Amino acid sequence: MTLTTTLILMGASGALFAFSAWRSGRPWNPMKGPRLIPWTSLAILAGVFTLLLAVHVLNLFGIETGRGGF
Repeated sequence: MTLTTTLILMGASGALFAFSAWRSGRPWNPMKGPRLIPWTSLAILAGVFTLLLAVHVLNLFGIETGRGGF
């Protein structure tokens, strides 16, 4: 993936993380019925994806992450 594509995906997943974390922190309203979207799970998945993309950006800049040289 190119740097531009990675940064666009990273921004989108970061925005999804912020929105879903905000939605999961709101109090539940029993008058509206059950929550049909698992906002906490979406926040965790979007956060993990954002971190993976951040590692990919570091690799694109030449910084080696992980174990090397086995």
